[in-house]
Amino acid sequence: MGSKEEREYAVFLDKVKRILYLDNLSPQVNDAVIKTAFEQYGTVTKIQFIPNYTEPQYNGKFALVELENEKQAKEILKVLSSYPFMMSGMPRPVRGRPAEPEMFDERPPKPGREIHLYWLDPNDPDFEVGQKLKNLAKKQIAEQSFLLKKQIEEEEKLSRQQAEALKAHYQKFDMMDSLVADGSSKRLSRYYGVNLTDDKGL
Repeated sequence: MGSKEEREYAVFLDKVKRILYLDNLSPQVNDAVIKTAFEQYGTVTKIQFIPNYTEPQYNGKFALVELENEKQAKEILKVLSSYPFMMSGMPRPVRGRPAEPEMFDERPPKPGREIHLYWLDPNDPDFEVGQKLKNLAKKQIAEQSFLLKKQIEEEEKLSRQQAEALKAHYQKFDMMDSLVADGSSKRLSRYYGVNLTDDKGL
């Protein structure tokens, strides 16, 4: 059966398997939006939005979404990876991946794992290794910030293009409405011999 710690950690891992990590969510996305978007694939039992402390200029949201079972979680991941999945009409496809144990603050300790923390003296043999890891982390953060900036720029560009296309469509509809309202469409149809009715001359 194992120890109490092992049993608790096994239960925790089973729970993690039915949880998805979502990012690139629109700022307008809330619990109701996520539940509605996924209701055809499964039952959402819990949603936890994660604050973004590292990139304050990024207005996207992150969330941990728990499904009723692991099968439903896998089905939604399959959908998210098959085609762009939009929420709240934003020009940013939602990304999803399986949750990982490290994503949870209140997780039980892993059996047999011990963590020792201590300050490294510059003369310590591990000091150079620690310094390299620190520099690598800084480099990764810089790369992530650069890619995020480019992504935001592309989203803003796409959003402007969509707004311009929508405006052009509205202008066309307004013009068509005005032609119908003042009788110009009937005069044009007679002039060009075009039948504008739906009865096809019957």
